[in-house]
Amino acid sequence: MGCQEELLVEKICDLYEKISSLENLKPSKDVDMLFTQLVLTCIPPISIDVTKLNNKVQEIRSKLIRLCGEAEGFLESHFSTLLGSFENPLHNLNIFPYYSNYRKLSHLEFTILSQHCTQVPTRVAFVGSGPLPLTSIVLASYHLTTASFHNYDIDPSANSMANRLVESDPDLSKRMFFHTTNIFDVSSALKDYDVVFLAALVGMDAEEKVRVIDHLAKYMAPGALLMLRSAHGARAFLYPVVDPCHVRGFEVLSIFHPTDEVINSVVIARKVSKPVHALDHGIGSRIFPCKCSETRAFNPLNQLNMIEELAVEEHLMK
Repeated sequence: MGCQEELLVEKICDLYEKISSLENLKPSKDVDMLFTQLVLTCIPPISIDVTKLNNKVQEIRSKLIRLCGEAEGFLESHFSTLLGSFENPLHNLNIFPYYSNYRKLSHLEFTILSQHCTQVPTRVAFVGSGPLPLTSIVLASYHLTTASFHNYDIDPSANSMANRLVESDPDLSKRMFFHTTNIFDVSSALKDYDVVFLAALVGMDAEEKVRVIDHLAKYMAPGALLMLRSAHGARAFLYPVVDPCHVRGFEVLSIFHPTDEVINSVVIARKVSKPVHALDHGIGSRIFPCKCSETRAFNPLNQLNMIEELAVEEHLMK
């Protein structure tokens, strides 16, 4: 690593020590300050390959992702409860400090989705929707305004809070559904969805993520699209990375890495009808597209400076 990368890792590890020593991760002045510092440290597009870090830093990264997930859960529960106290929760979503980020991410995902859809999706699933299902709400409100959204979460209290946000809305209350179940217990129902979104924190490490993706590949309908959230560079200290070689049973269509305040990378893949072995090194069936020009589609988006991952094949051949 160069000097810049070493300083970055050192700062992240220092923040990890401070975060891990907190009494709890519920919203508070100290929690908010430390996580804000962590996000601001990881956002700059510094070229760093987290797979090449030493074992100690890898362990810290793994623990930090779980701490981020725990803190995010507390934050969403806090604001979902607060929003649920309003007569019209959906009219007050902007009180959530990261609402604008979700608006940008959802716009981005819809734009990517539009490049690969032959028709407008009518049934969408979101796996790991949580107590504040902003992606589903934003997509249903602004982009897929006739589609039904089926939100899956294992936590009944999360679904109860989420349902409270939409139950008073005459439109979304009829199109948003909440299922309290482990996604591994969902099988034939997955064939009904045109698009399945997988939350970034469903599958905290590579092994867990692969298990979920393999399950979706087993039951999703051929031709259906899978939207995955990943991370790139230092942002991989905040969220798990989806390696293209782990997206088995799907054709990986594109991978996009934001360079602004939108943290998550976006991976879109299509369920294949039958296994196609391309560059198969014992890690599954997959197809990889030629270098394409989806980047042009993002020029109209305000302040969404995007770069496209054009070297999926090279990544696998390393």
